[in-house]
Amino acid sequence: MAQVLLVEPFHGGSHAAWAEGLAQHSRHEVVVVSHEADAWRWRLRGGALTLADDARAVVAEHGPPDVLLASSLFDLTGFLGLSRRFLGDPAVVRYLHESQILYPTSPNAKGPAGDEFPLVDWMSMAVADEVWVNSGFHRDALLAALPALLDRAPDRSHSDRLSEVVARCHVVPVGVDLADVPSPSRTGGDPVDGGDEPLVVWNQRWDHDKNPTAVFRALGRLADEGVPFRLAVLGENVRVDPREFTEARDRLGDRVVAWGFAERADYLAWLGRSDVVAGAADHEFFGISVVEAMAAGCVPVLPARQSYPWLLDGFAPLALYPHGELTNRLREVLVDLGAWRSRLAGLDAAVRRFDWRTVVDDYDDRIEGLVAATA
Repeated sequence: MAQVLLVEPFHGGSHAAWAEGLAQHSRHEVVVVSHEADAWRWRLRGGALTLADDARAVVAEHGPPDVLLASSLFDLTGFLGLSRRFLGDPAVVRYLHESQILYPTSPNAKGPAGDEFPLVDWMSMAVADEVWVNSGFHRDALLAALPALLDRAPDRSHSDRLSEVVARCHVVPVGVDLADVPSPSRTGGDPVDGGDEPLVVWNQRWDHDKNPTAVFRALGRLADEGVPFRLAVLGENVRVDPREFTEARDRLGDRVVAWGFAERADYLAWLGRSDVVAGAADHEFFGISVVEAMAAGCVPVLPARQSYPWLLDGFAPLALYPHGELTNRLREVLVDLGAWRSRLAGLDAAVRRFDWRTVVDDYDDRIEGLVAATA
């Protein structure tokens, strides 16, 4: 059994689910060092120092690790320099939940995005023994974007290192806790609060990159047409003023049957009652929440871009809507739900390949291989 030090600078949302899931399911001893899910820009700039301070105490208690598994959103090169006196010489893995070179600029950002944060990612990839990327889409998009970043160097470009870093990149999907996600048993729209309309669920993070405005506009149009549906909005609000959400709640009125973050038991109960999961993300590297919804039997109304074609694999040509077709696809699904369920029969089982109980073996085998290679 290997000892793994997992460093997570942003312990919230999908990052926390990943860290806690691996620690729970791995056959190795996984000890987590983490910071709160806040101030992500400061984590990238300054988190290495305070994470190294916390890691020192953990190593003093548990001993030097065999493997350092370093999440994204902090400077791994700085961390290794700050921890060189106590960390030993473990195998080092960089795990990429996201890549700064690919992350869309917030509409509230002041000034253009620069290369500071993408270069943190690049340098952290270059120093690692292996780079694990959470989806095939993410890996391909990242490797396609890196050459232009490196070509912008004023001199002594790192471009000659790219091929060796690429060779160390592997797709290692995020595990998803699906053991308690209800299996689908519905044959038609379930009643919700006395109605028999299909229930649409939005269960993503309330932020601009998930493009909630597009979904709410489409639902508003369908409401005006008289298309029957109810709506459960269950995602986590990370913003002070989620204006498009409050406007949608006012617009859709009593069609909204659930609103806001729900604890796990309530969240799973809503998934079990939901019929459709809708999304229009402009940015998605994996998609834990939509995997949970599809595992529960929701018909996906998701765009044919980002990670979704990779997630749905062979079901993608049937399930994903092309650009500009969100409203039409939602209408088609809501008025003929039974046919769409039949068309996508087996999707719920297919996405359960991301269950932690399945993917953890890949993690554990890779960890053993790294330990053997550095012994």
